Amino acid sequence: MALKAALLLAAAAWVFLSAAAASASAFDGVPTVAFEERFSPLFGDGNLVRSDDDRSVRLLLDRRSGSGFISSDYYLHGFFSASIKLPKDYTAGVVVAFYLSNGDVYEKTHDELDFEFLGSRWGGQWRVQTNVYGNGSTSHGREERYLLPFDPTLEAHRYSVLWAPTHIMYVLHTFLVLTDRFLLPCTTLIQSFARVRTCSFYIDGTPIREVIRHPEMGGDFPAKPMAVYATIWDGSTWATEGGKYKVNYKYAPFASDFSDLAAVGPRADPVLRVPRSAAGDADLQDLLGLMTADYAVMTPQKRAAMRAFRARQMTYTVCYDAVRYASGPFPECDNSDEERDNFSAWGESKTVVMRPRARGRRRGRKAGAGARGRSTVASS
Repeated sequence: MALKAALLLAAAAWVFLSAAAASASAFDGVPTVAFEERFSPLFGDGNLVRSDDDRSVRLLLDRRSGSGFISSDYYLHGFFSASIKLPKDYTAGVVVAFYLSNGDVYEKTHDELDFEFLGSRWGGQWRVQTNVYGNGSTSHGREERYLLPFDPTLEAHRYSVLWAPTHIMYVLHTFLVLTDRFLLPCTTLIQSFARVRTCSFYIDGTPIREVIRHPEMGGDFPAKPMAVYATIWDGSTWATEGGKYKVNYKYAPFASDFSDLAAVGPRADPVLRVPRSAAGDADLQDLLGLMTADYAVMTPQKRAAMRAFRARQMTYTVCYDAVRYASGPFPECDNSDEERDNFSAWGESKTVVMRPRARGRRRGRKAGAGARGRSTVASS
């Protein structure tokens, strides 16, 4: 049995690594932009530092403030990506976020797609949380958390979100409201979207989560134009072991670097929810190329890689949380009795547990002072 288990683990690792290599090379074709082309500072003043070539941004958190930036436009579906290097050493209470949201336009009915990076007491031991909100469904968020199979503080890794429409007629309505010249691109685009009906999260080109819209999700699936955000802020009240360990500003400033910024998709009016006419043609062509690319379709190989990643790295999933959601799993969850045995009633993994990489790297056991409340512009 031990030999069989070892062989299965080795096979899963091979699938994961081979798919990662293939996916990463496919993502190389995604166009990246200079900061000023698609983004603007959001908050933090001097705590946001742009590189001389304007191709990367450093976000800082200190006692005075966190920092962040926002896309200059809203997008109705597309592909959004950044290479991110996270702060090192003691980072308990620190939150770095890369996400899409329209909370500033739809205060009570906002949509959101999150990557949230949660610091820890041990250098390099960051957790990643993904979440999906639609139409203000914050009372039943769809959280999942994972450990990373690498140290994210040593070099940048790429984190990406593919957000595609899930109803073909919705796409038709979206793009035909402008002029007749969109008829042909729209028809072709609809055919492409028939294969891509999901929002997916990637790390270094490997899919780690796929949320396919189920009819019973209703408005819980994000469907309104969203802006792209990146922030670093003090999450002392909840980020590390439920707020037990706070930000220790002895280790400040905490620095997170963002590069390889990509935002590909139709830029849209957030209220009217239609594409901007000035950018319509180019955006449609970009999105058509994106959605017809190999990496935009979940192949059997990539699905196997995703399952391997989740089996080895996922510490929590809402799909097995029978305590918070006693009425049963969300309709889009692909649960199995065999997999359920690996999770507690709270949705926590029984096999994937955070541990320090080395005892000598453990630091800052006592929480420091200077905790600040969460910024109102940060991700939910």
